[in-house]
Amino acid sequence: MAAKKTTNRLPKNRVEIYDTTLRDGSQAEGVSFSLEDKLTIAKKLDELGVDYIEGGYPLSNAKDEAFFKEIRKIKLKSSKIAAFGMTAKKGVKPEVDTCIQALYASKAPVVTLVGKGWDMQVTKVLNATLEQNLAMIADSVTYLKSKGREVFVDIEHFFDGYKDNPVYSVKTLTAAAEAGATRLILCDTNGGCMVSELREIVEEVKSQIDVPLGIHSHNDCGLAVATSLAAVEVGAVQVQGTINGFGERCGNADLCAIIPCLALKMGKKVLKPSSLKRLTEVSRFVYDQSNLNLPLNQPFVGHSSFAHKGGMHVHAVMKSSKCYEHIEPEMVGNTRRIIISELSGASNLLAKSEKLAMLEDKSLVRKILNEVQDLENQGYQFETADASFDILVRKHTGTYQNFFKLLNYVTAVRRTSKNMYGTEAVVKLLVKGQKEHCVSEGDGPVDALDRAMRKALCPHFPVLKQVQLADYRVRVVNSKDATAARVRVIIESNDKKTRWGTIGVSENIIDASWKALVDSYEYKLLKDNIKP
Repeated sequence: MAAKKTTNRLPKNRVEIYDTTLRDGSQAEGVSFSLEDKLTIAKKLDELGVDYIEGGYPLSNAKDEAFFKEIRKIKLKSSKIAAFGMTAKKGVKPEVDTCIQALYASKAPVVTLVGKGWDMQVTKVLNATLEQNLAMIADSVTYLKSKGREVFVDIEHFFDGYKDNPVYSVKTLTAAAEAGATRLILCDTNGGCMVSELREIVEEVKSQIDVPLGIHSHNDCGLAVATSLAAVEVGAVQVQGTINGFGERCGNADLCAIIPCLALKMGKKVLKPSSLKRLTEVSRFVYDQSNLNLPLNQPFVGHSSFAHKGGMHVHAVMKSSKCYEHIEPEMVGNTRRIIISELSGASNLLAKSEKLAMLEDKSLVRKILNEVQDLENQGYQFETADASFDILVRKHTGTYQNFFKLLNYVTAVRRTSKNMYGTEAVVKLLVKGQKEHCVSEGDGPVDALDRAMRKALCPHFPVLKQVQLADYRVRVVNSKDATAARVRVIIESNDKKTRWGTIGVSENIIDASWKALVDSYEYKLLKDNIKP
């Protein structure tokens, strides 16, 4: 039986982006979005220009139900909201089925229904006959279409089903198409399909089905991005995925890789004009809302995506970025980074020198490089401590300014009357010729030290109130020395515009933390051109 013809076509080379971060992405281990998180992420996705934002399953919990009420109060410029849910249950009419009615009540303009495309799942999981499953799909689509909703159908386990029983799997698509579905989404739910076999199946299905197809891949074989792109190559017009590939088990297809591949490698029209430059911003925003650390080497949007460490690489990149970069990082809102380490050559420092206005003095470059290598032998690591490297170079080039002098500091842990422990820090500094003696309490010795330091410095340098400590990491450098081992402390700080990293190394964790804190505050004052 041929599927009903449709005129719901996309312009040539146009590929729709369907984001399911708020539903499928929230199923990732360690991810839990509040209602406010979901609404703010939806606004970011709309600014990015995705075509569809799947808000969740309105029957699953009160939070998802509330999302659909609250999102209607927000005027979206680019995206349509989709509600996700199951088809009507076996033997239950859509008019009284609780799931279908919840989808209708959500008032979402698009409804995405999930139907079974694998005969084994129909008989063993749904305990239904194959014909009953087709009726469940068709009846659900027909009802929601009659209520004015645009209906997409995700055919779950489609590829596994097709490999077992291709005739029946295609029948599930036909049932949805003839009932009026405007998109049929082929799902690699278990993420086990190889790229070549998925491409072949999509191509075969496209020859039999006239309704536009989409692809929804999971990443259990590490192939979700590749299978999604392969499906587009043979005719899929919609890609479903999540920001950063969040999802259950090994995750979903990562839209942060798929979107630039479609736009920059395959010549497809995605998102809205110029919005690709916001991709890195959105990726990191979602990581922040999820309280997760981003992988440094994530393609396109990672901190290390365009980072160069080897001296030979940097030397080549300075002459032509094409030598070791497949695109300009700015195209996706990222930046090129030149990393300083013991592997660095003079080219790394010269590449940094543009930012620091260094003269190309070969003897000076060699002197700085020698110090970097000596410090890294002691445990320093400047890869994530650009601000400390900036200060090091300024000291060699005569552009460093000293803002305060340490006279003394003390930290102590004290037991309170309630048998609880508190930490106190005392800091003595010489600032602008004045002695500052400040005491503060904190959650731990480093927090107390930071608070006391702020008390001493902020009256003289109010801009330091803008500095926030964003991250604090400790690593033992030479563990074989046991309790006498050196520790490396990395502190990441930010103000309203910039984020920077500083480092301290010492056998004493408090001393290492102090060094990193001092660099953080000095860097802020130096970059803002504050006078001592």
